[in-house]
Amino acid sequence: MAKKKQKQKSGNAVIYARYSSHNQREASLEQQIAECKKYAERNGYTITEIYQDAAVSGRTDDRPAFKRMMRDAEKEKFDYIICWKSNRIGRNMTQTMTNMAKLAEYGVECLYTEEDFDNTASGRFALRNMMNVNQFYSENMAEDIKRGLMDNAEKCLVNGKSPFGYKRGEDGRYAIDDHAAEIVRQIYDRIIQGWTITDIMNDLNHRGIKTGAGKPWSYQSFDKLLQSEQYIGVYKYSGVRIEGGMPAIIDRAVFQEVQRILAEKKNPRGKKKDCADYFLVGKAFCGKCGSPMTGVSGTSRNGTKHFYYCCNAKHYDHTCDKKNVKKEWLETFVATAIKEMLYDQDLIDWLLSSYENIIQQIKEESKVSTLESQLAEVEMSLGNLMKAMEAGAFNEIVINRINELADTKKDIEQALAMEQEALKTFSVDELRKTLYEYRDGDLEDEGFMRRLIQTFVKRVTVYDNDDIGLECYFGEERRYPASWLEDHTIVRERSSVLHHSP
Repeated sequence: MAKKKQKQKSGNAVIYARYSSHNQREASLEQQIAECKKYAERNGYTITEIYQDAAVSGRTDDRPAFKRMMRDAEKEKFDYIICWKSNRIGRNMTQTMTNMAKLAEYGVECLYTEEDFDNTASGRFALRNMMNVNQFYSENMAEDIKRGLMDNAEKCLVNGKSPFGYKRGEDGRYAIDDHAAEIVRQIYDRIIQGWTITDIMNDLNHRGIKTGAGKPWSYQSFDKLLQSEQYIGVYKYSGVRIEGGMPAIIDRAVFQEVQRILAEKKNPRGKKKDCADYFLVGKAFCGKCGSPMTGVSGTSRNGTKHFYYCCNAKHYDHTCDKKNVKKEWLETFVATAIKEMLYDQDLIDWLLSSYENIIQQIKEESKVSTLESQLAEVEMSLGNLMKAMEAGAFNEIVINRINELADTKKDIEQALAMEQEALKTFSVDELRKTLYEYRDGDLEDEGFMRRLIQTFVKRVTVYDNDDIGLECYFGEERRYPASWLEDHTIVRERSSVLHHSP
């Protein structure tokens, strides 16, 4: 074992305070800090820093302020740590003893306002006994919490955070949150209508609707929402499963249809004849009220299926009277307009000349290194929490924290993938070839039309008289009269553009 550092004590001290939110009997952070300041003043110590961890269990070292304090102790920034009680340092005896040994090696002494353990053999023995008591208390409390949560589950009571669409009722059971539940129903309806997760996510974020955590929607926001049986009234918690244990938001037939659609997306077997992909969902907006446009369908008397874009405010809220627009007409209109733009050689030349500057800007603004550091920190925290659970720290707070970190990890991984994708570049010649391929592509090919629209279209505005406003990623909105498609032809003789070919 390394020898303790011998150094001249300066009298500089720091305060460490910790508060576990599940234990309301403990002194608050403010009270702990106030007592530590009084102790320092009485004994002539100079406080140079205050470290505090809120709502963090002492059974794990995965405490941000605590870890920062240990790093600063190693750098010899202070000589004493003042705490309210010894259990602030930790309740896991093995970890606490290890940390105490490290602090001793750094020449740092721990002092407690409510406990007096002098630096003698008997004092250290008393401190070790108190640590043992602290660990027993923590383990016993964890067992009590787990037992209480399982009792709640048997009674179908709310345990932890309610899923989006639900809230805690007056009786402690799940109750429907009407506003959020309507959003859940819309999401399920749109999956059945053929919307992609990306389109639904963009629409919800455009409308300013937040998740249950008050954050913008991400891909991970839909994982549990679209697959949890809770939405058809099945209460589930840690192995407990009770049919009808909570009110249903989604009809069972609708839920099962969504599961079928999601399964087919993972293992596609071909598209149903009476379904459609709406290429402009998330990009098309009503020119009368500004709302996004959703995909809808209807069946004529002869049984023919027809597909339209409909204003959201009209379809859901009945506050707009913008007439529906035929899906095929609008998508063909937009795709034709894009192809016509790509026949403009001046535009092509401008895009190519701007390309290198754009790529350089993307690289300068990239957040890859920052996101990689954040991901490493989250993975380390998750690893520490899993070790804590293996050591017996199994309680609601730990579980909730693991879930939060898992969601954060997915969000960071998604953002990192997008940043890395943005850094993938190709040559100017490859870009020129790609632009010509888009210009000369076949609009009868639905796959090509989807790629063309997704690549170039930023926003489409369908005005009240069906004039079309088209904004691409490389320019401002261009407005076209509704008759433009009928009067216009994009059929060109190949010979007239040979000199433009790559």
